[in-house]
Amino acid sequence: MSARRVQEAALDWVSAHRDRFALGEDALAADGQVNRTWKPLGELAQVCASVSARTPRSDPLHARVAELLDFAWQQTREGEMFPLMQSLEPFATYPLEVYAAFASAGYRHPGYEASAAVVARTRGWRLTEQYPTRRLGVIEAERRSGLSPHGTVPGALDRTWLGGLPEPWTFERAAGYALTHVVFHLTEWGRAPQGVPPELADYLRHWLAPWLDTCLEARMWDLSCELLAVAASLPEPPEPAVTEDAWRRVAAAQHTCGAVPEEGAFQDAAPPARDDPYDFTDCYHSTLMAVFAAALATARREDAEHAGQGVPG
Repeated sequence: MSARRVQEAALDWVSAHRDRFALGEDALAADGQVNRTWKPLGELAQVCASVSARTPRSDPLHARVAELLDFAWQQTREGEMFPLMQSLEPFATYPLEVYAAFASAGYRHPGYEASAAVVARTRGWRLTEQYPTRRLGVIEAERRSGLSPHGTVPGALDRTWLGGLPEPWTFERAAGYALTHVVFHLTEWGRAPQGVPPELADYLRHWLAPWLDTCLEARMWDLSCELLAVAASLPEPPEPAVTEDAWRRVAAAQHTCGAVPEEGAFQDAAPPARDDPYDFTDCYHSTLMAVFAAALATARREDAEHAGQGVPG
């Protein structure tokens, strides 16, 4: 299966570049760049938590992602950095969103959860202005962290691009990333396909395949992998032929080192022989998304095979 081969090679790259996800001294700096410190670490934690949950313990990949998740937790000093972040930016939501990824895998810091609960009860927290998709993510982060959500999922969902069932021809890059994250939040990052409401599931069954094909044709590998993760998160995934062809195309774009470019082809920027054809920031997210999407696809295929044999999924 192409997805499995892509996953193994991509995970090799992630493991080899593990130290690039480490938090540096600027992680708590007032002028620190969150997108270069906490964002990569949080994405590593979320992907590893989801892959761990959807990969059997007997699978060698389970131990590998568990090790990466332990590494990510150690970077936060076993959660001690979250209260420090909150003291510096009380109403920033990204610390809770990163923490929620760990909490979903059983890594908890009671002290942070207690202080976060106090902040989450304030009007300032509830009234923070956010894009609808981000607000849905914060509501889910609150729930996963054991806090009382400040809003409802249906209320937040109705204000998102996907929730409005837009004309399919209005799909473009920003809408694509918004819709993938709506599905991730609704399904607990691929763990609960039943979280997608029936009308959204029907809509995505009709339009996901052409959107995916459009992104593949444009060599938008990062978004293509996110759409493949969405396909594996639906109550009824698309026809196997659709996703199998997509995985073959992603595999063809993957570099021999295991990295997947965000867009284009590696040979556009560097000779194929280089071990690191792109900068870390130009391929780490797309490579993580390849691991994530492939793990979900493999799990759904195995679930279907077990169901066909009368074995509980």
